[in-house]
Amino acid sequence: MPASTASYDMVVVGGGTGGCFAAATAARAGLDVALLERKTAAEAGKIACGDGIKGKSSFPDVVDRERIKDESFTNRSIRRGIFENPKSGESLEIPFGQTGAVVDRLAYGQVLLDETDRAGAEIHYETVVNDVVQPNGTVTGVTAVRDGDPLEYEADVVVDAAGSLSVLQDKADFSSSTFDTNVNYSQFCSAYREVLEVPDPVEWDDALVFKPTKELGYLWYFPRSSTEINAGLGFQMTQEPVELVDVLKDDIANRSEFAGATVKNKLGAALPTRRPYDSAVHAGYVAVGDAAGHVNPCTGGGIPGAAKAGHWAAQVAIDAISDGDLSEAALWEYNQRVQTDFGKRFAAMDLYNIFGTAHELDELVSIITALPGQQLVDAIGKKGTADMGLGLKLKTLAKTFGHWDVLYELYKVQNAAGSIKDVYDSYPASPDHFSAWQSERDGVLEQVYEITGAEPKY
Repeated sequence: MPASTASYDMVVVGGGTGGCFAAATAARAGLDVALLERKTAAEAGKIACGDGIKGKSSFPDVVDRERIKDESFTNRSIRRGIFENPKSGESLEIPFGQTGAVVDRLAYGQVLLDETDRAGAEIHYETVVNDVVQPNGTVTGVTAVRDGDPLEYEADVVVDAAGSLSVLQDKADFSSSTFDTNVNYSQFCSAYREVLEVPDPVEWDDALVFKPTKELGYLWYFPRSSTEINAGLGFQMTQEPVELVDVLKDDIANRSEFAGATVKNKLGAALPTRRPYDSAVHAGYVAVGDAAGHVNPCTGGGIPGAAKAGHWAAQVAIDAISDGDLSEAALWEYNQRVQTDFGKRFAAMDLYNIFGTAHELDELVSIITALPGQQLVDAIGKKGTADMGLGLKLKTLAKTFGHWDVLYELYKVQNAAGSIKDVYDSYPASPDHFSAWQSERDGVLEQVYEITGAEPKY
């Protein structure tokens, strides 16, 4: 049966955060936009997620941010983090500089899709995309199946928001561009989460709780409310396979506050724990969100980066379509926006992941629990680097006696993190100087491998 064909200015594949912000931005600018989502209308937006978020200010102003907050933020009073030491049983409390929130991910996803529809984009549910259309190097659309019928979508620009290890990237030929194909399973994390209903309110309903595991990763307990907890676990795929469900259940069974808890739903996923793609553009094609590595590689948080990336991708694509130039160079500004914003922070944080792969859990926990809370937040969250005065340095040295070699190594990695941010600040304005930029960045990375003894990640 020949495929029926429909034509649009932009086709967005995937109805997550990045896809919705891309589609809503383009539709509000007057483009004809189709968003293709493989799930049903009732299930769309249901994604395995830790549910933690900074707040509505994380979102570009192309959707009703107050509506998102009112209808999906179930806990708006997150003021601290709790880092649990699995060795000593002690906890480190880390105050946050701003109040965060925990969301109901399905409710959030549904509101975002409805806002995208209200912006003027067409949403095609139960549409499974299986290939790109690429007759002469430039991507000109995608093929899909809905209700067993083959479909073809023509587009000036295709936005890949299809998530981790996107099938579109397996199908596309990127040999004529700089699109990052240096991607493998070891740069990803396997995650699993359950939503638990507990009989009595937890005492830490204003906190995000983290606990390292012996596999390179961590458990999390994020309170959607005082009695509804998002409980999950992620671990780096560089490690031996483990039964995520069993590790999580064992920890839950040893926590008195979870006695008598019931499981409301459960879900698993893979997510990138790597630096953002060096380049996420090809002629006629842009990748956003998880499909471009736009996830904090230390915490796994991906909502804010995906929202920004989707918005910026659409803005750049709007100009390219208006100019009639859909080349890699015409879309390049998107790369520059990403890499000089959250891209440089995530690239810096990735160095701490590399450092972690070279050390045992006990060493890492000893160092982490000795670091002052705000410096820890800066390193793995807001900045990707941290600063300490002399007094704090002396206290940290005293608390890490016996691990000074590892602490000194971490100090050198932190210096490298500062250097790599400087490199990303000079991300080229066109593909012409891209190779030279990569060489400069890789020089910093080689220093980190030499410092830590870690196996190369890329």
